[in-house]
Amino acid sequence: MSAAAQVTDSTFKQEVLDSEVPVLVDFWAPWCGPCRMVAPVVDEIAQQYEGQVKVVKVNTDENPNVASQYGIRSIPTLMIFKGGQRVDMVVGAVPKTTLANTLEKYI
Repeated sequence: MSAAAQVTDSTFKQEVLDSEVPVLVDFWAPWCGPCRMVAPVVDEIAQQYEGQVKVVKVNTDENPNVASQYGIRSIPTLMIFKGGQRVDMVVGAVPKTTLANTLEKYI
């Protein structure tokens, strides 16, 4: 079971943009190999920063509106939102340290 909640086109605003804490959004798809590689890292981050950061996943196949709104061209793309704004992003499967260091700037 993933530690990250699934977010859809219809729940994105409420779960991400209206969040009181920074949000890490993992844009992924079931057929994407690198997405499967980064999934355990995203889950570890969710557990490590529980209470400080909200971690959610957006399936780009099922939720094309959000993906196109934020110009997702390759997956996995990990975006950090704070105060309703996108503040950073990491494209591709990256090591946990890279993701953690990027996230630390916004906590």
